Amino acid sequence: MLIADPQDPRLDDVRDLNKSDKSGEGLVIAEGHLVVSRLVASRFPVHCIVGFASALEHYVDTYGEPGCPMYEVDRETLAQVVGFDMHRGLVAAADRVAPLSVAEAIQGAKTIAILEGVGDHENIGSLFRNAAGMDVDAVLLGAGAADPLYRRSVRVSMGHVLRLPCARFDGGFTTWQRNLELLASEGFHLVSLTPDENAVHLAEAMAGHSKVALMVGAEGPGLTEHAMRATHVRARIPMAPGTDSLNVATAAAIAFYERQRSLL
Repeated sequence: MLIADPQDPRLDDVRDLNKSDKSGEGLVIAEGHLVVSRLVASRFPVHCIVGFASALEHYVDTYGEPGCPMYEVDRETLAQVVGFDMHRGLVAAADRVAPLSVAEAIQGAKTIAILEGVGDHENIGSLFRNAAGMDVDAVLLGAGAADPLYRRSVRVSMGHVLRLPCARFDGGFTTWQRNLELLASEGFHLVSLTPDENAVHLAEAMAGHSKVALMVGAEGPGLTEHAMRATHVRARIPMAPGTDSLNVATAAAIAFYERQRSLL
């Protein structure tokens, strides 16, 4: 259905994306063919898909009919609506749904990532993309972790935040760690990543454990002492002389790979 008027209310779900991520309106936004397809395949009910004629045609040819309204707009109209020139030519909006509980998110899981204080949305997106690519079964969020459904996180994750089970622990920076007892009771070996040279080698920390939870913290401060005390072991990634840390998404990716390797 062609829409030529930028003020058409049917486009309100994707309006002013440069000013708001739409989380305050209870929405999830996806951009580009691949991410939109993952939104359509997710548990989030899609309101609409908006895009150029060629982008909509390509989407249907590649992924099939999405089962929601599809609105055609030209490039100038879409730019006026979203607030910037959207080169991908396709954007979709969906309702947020009730979050999973921790118990629901870890059901059947063998490898889990836990994030404390990771507040950068691009790092969150990168972490989810790395986790999905390396067989991590779920991501759990501790205090201070940013919203993974923020538009930038969805985009950077290539839509994997929409596919990977995720749940948030209750509590603040000094209390959320009490919830880790649930993971321990479910048989998870809890590993906290730290650059501390006294920590054990990452490979050694995971060896022989069938269920592992890998915990990373914010860049700079890292994990809180409260969090590390709640784990079974502190592990480090060996670093070259003169260096002391990695980007949190990079460090997590190395840990996820080492976990994969330990299962071979």
